Amino acid sequence: MKLFSKKIAATFLALSAFGLSLHIHAANPKEIRISMSGAGEGGKPKTGGSFVASAHLRGVLEQEFKKDGIAVKWLFFPGAGPATNEALANGKVDFALHGDLPSLVGRSTGLKTKVLFSTGRFGPTYVVVPAGSNAKSFADLKGKKFSIFKGTNQQIVFNRVLAKYGFTERDLRVISQDAYSARTALATGDIDAAITSPFSLVSRGVAKKLIEIKDPKVAPLAHFWVTESFEKQYPEVTQRVVTTLIKQAKWSSEEANRVTQYKLWSQSGIPLVDYQKTWDGWNLKDRTSPLLDEFHRAQIDSALKIAKDAKLIRRDVDTKTWYEPKYLNNALKELNLQNYWRAFNANGQPK
Repeated sequence: MKLFSKKIAATFLALSAFGLSLHIHAANPKEIRISMSGAGEGGKPKTGGSFVASAHLRGVLEQEFKKDGIAVKWLFFPGAGPATNEALANGKVDFALHGDLPSLVGRSTGLKTKVLFSTGRFGPTYVVVPAGSNAKSFADLKGKKFSIFKGTNQQIVFNRVLAKYGFTERDLRVISQDAYSARTALATGDIDAAITSPFSLVSRGVAKKLIEIKDPKVAPLAHFWVTESFEKQYPEVTQRVVTTLIKQAKWSSEEANRVTQYKLWSQSGIPLVDYQKTWDGWNLKDRTSPLLDEFHRAQIDSALKIAKDAKLIRRDVDTKTWYEPKYLNNALKELNLQNYWRAFNANGQPK
């Protein structure tokens, strides 16, 4: 009887061990799907302007997961943030770099995501007009055709610019175009103004800068999220994704890599001069910061208020329960970067 009991125990141990091995094998997904909520010029599957874009261009996530046989699939949508929401609703994306407005819209409609870290902040905002425009100030644009990419974080920036100059959308003829179409329309004179980087257009003699705004509270904001289902099923993989990208954020924050990064970003089709002129003179660490500090959270709450007031979303969003900072905090601790980036207060001032 005693021997029989030992055999049963041994059998259960063997089955448990087998079951454990199956569990470990099932702990990894076959692929990691990441949306970049945008595309390069003409729909090119490359973007710039963020450390997540640099991670794609340098292949750091592919290197991290190669040993596990996990594929990293990058998705580039010319339809930007709204297209990412559509992919998320159809279960086709696990992570995304997403602008404030479209991610808020997605959250308000019941799409389940957790914000993991910021993908940058600050930077200038430009209002650009055709080279032949007679406009000398924002007031001269009243009644004119103004192009924005509706449904993206550019719409939040546009509303902040309007408020800054005492305008409302009713004062302009607002049309929706993606960034590539707007730049083309500026060159052909089919629109009167747009928010975009002016420098390569100026060098071609087809546009000119009307206004430059350096207020950090006007600038666009984006972050990186994971679906709740992926995070729940693969917490260790989620942590590795975050840690690898935070390591990339440090590389992207180093002055020694500034020019190299501009060259990487220019693979998107946006000319090198646009990155040089819009990033030179700015503190790389501050603009590249992944921190979910008071500034990031205040700007998200500001975007939420703008979206609600403009009736861009129908339901409220509890932003306080939206964040999952533990993965970022773990990465900062593991990489010894707890004090590497400065935290900013709600007004965009260092704490």
